[in-house]
Amino acid sequence: MNILLWHVHGSWTTAFVQGKHRYLVPVTEDRGPWGRGRARTYDWPGSVREVPYERLAREEIDVVLLQRPEELELLSMWTGTARLPKVYVEHNTPRGDVPGTRHPMADRADVVIVHVTHFNALFWDCGGTRTTVVEHGIVEPAARWTGELERLAVVTNEPVRRGRVTGTDLFPRFAAAAPLDVFGMGVAGLASERIGVFDDPPQAAMHAELARRRAYLHLCRWTSLGLSLIEAMTIGAPVVALATTEAVEAVPPEAGVLSTNVDTLVDAALWLIESPGDARRLGAAGRAAARRRYGLDRFLADWDHLLEDELCASR
Repeated sequence: MNILLWHVHGSWTTAFVQGKHRYLVPVTEDRGPWGRGRARTYDWPGSVREVPYERLAREEIDVVLLQRPEELELLSMWTGTARLPKVYVEHNTPRGDVPGTRHPMADRADVVIVHVTHFNALFWDCGGTRTTVVEHGIVEPAARWTGELERLAVVTNEPVRRGRVTGTDLFPRFAAAAPLDVFGMGVAGLASERIGVFDDPPQAAMHAELARRRAYLHLCRWTSLGLSLIEAMTIGAPVVALATTEAVEAVPPEAGVLSTNVDTLVDAALWLIESPGDARRLGAAGRAAARRRYGLDRFLADWDHLLEDELCASR
């Protein structure tokens, strides 16, 4: 199957393109947000092919995977048709008046909305549009937790700009308990005596560094479910997380400490810093849970079922 998709979320796409299909990724001259082409810091297989946007109309496309509302217009402009089977992957939680937030693809008969978490499906108002959930899957990191550094780790993008959404205001409270390292894009502005920063490292290098930190912090107040959390669990890192959104489903009690009380979480981080044996025990439980629920084989099988059996059988 030839699948057209834009490069939006590198980690999610890395898992998706491990399947058996051919993946067409638009590229523009500036490699901007509407045409990034192949990833530079993730390992994508040869089945992912960059296609200059002006040549998309010549390509044979079986199904389109949309991830942003604007891509509908680009699809029509760049391929010359909107009459292709389409799925819309919703990676994000709603914004604004959350209980009543209408999805941009609500009440459409020509799209299936695929939520990446059940939390997303619960909170978005999709009207009469058909919806389903395909939970995350990841390519298992090669790194394994050692935890020899008595430091905490966070992975997040644009924490300075996003502020309270990513829990950036909470970082100093945890850094007072133990030194904190932040990995991701746009993290340079956080650097201080107690907070180290690693700006946009390659994925494999980041995993290797995460594995050396004693515990992983997930401090997002409002997010769907960060793939970095699943990756950290699969590496074997114990988790300290806000009990918000899908994290309450992803992290079982034996794998970490979840709470909406920040003091409780700071105490938990300090406990893990001082108790490497307990950290190892929680991390092992988290690794087993993450591998069961978010394995790549299950993820790809779910997507094959949706794309082949449900969308393209009639073709």
